[in-house]
Amino acid sequence: MQAADAEKPGMADIIVVDDEADVAFMIADFLNGKGHAVRMAADGSALRREMDTAAADLVVLDLNLPGEDGLSLARWLREHFDAGIMMLTGVDTPFDRVAGLEVGADDYLAKPFAPEELEARSVAILRRRRPNGKPLPAGHRRFGPYVLDEATGRLTGEGDRVIQLSAMELELVLVFARNPGRVFAREELLDLAPPRLDDPFDRSIDSRITRLRRRIERDPAKPELIKTVRGAGYLYPRS
Repeated sequence: MQAADAEKPGMADIIVVDDEADVAFMIADFLNGKGHAVRMAADGSALRREMDTAAADLVVLDLNLPGEDGLSLARWLREHFDAGIMMLTGVDTPFDRVAGLEVGADDYLAKPFAPEELEARSVAILRRRRPNGKPLPAGHRRFGPYVLDEATGRLTGEGDRVIQLSAMELELVLVFARNPGRVFAREELLDLAPPRLDDPFDRSIDSRITRLRRRIERDPAKPELIKTVRGAGYLYPRS
């Protein structure tokens, strides 16, 4: 086995969502040949059925689909699953790229493209999302070195160590984990993670972010997970 192959993640479950059958078959055939298990969906309804049957590790998602478009589907995927998202589009414009990344896509590729480039970018997404070679169960999200279980509200670190957080701190973690790369204004964060009656501390968002950093950052003075964007708010960087 070559060194480059040894660095690749193992076989992945991939769903290709494209209403152009020839494009979908081309992608599926190439990725199957690379050892991945590939399913196809022609639209949003078919994707939802496939994800309900078995969540995928990666969704290759066309932006322009009949009915529900790719941006809406990417937003839905981000809210409910930990799958990687490779966005495809026939129109390569800055607006499309920014819009796709803002709703949670991991990468963006314009048609026409070489299947080798698609596979290389897909492997990069899988490597970032599966650093230990294993996908997360449904309902779990990565947050830096941590894993958040949305159903139980548990944030765990290395060795399944539970990080003790208040209810609002957990809500803040979920907001950031669901929206990597997005800058949130202070007012937005207060709306999304409002103060709780049982929290006796200062209710300003800055003080809450400071306390959260003390619990989750390796060096709270040099935060890596929740960064301050001067004059704008806070950001969880895209990995």
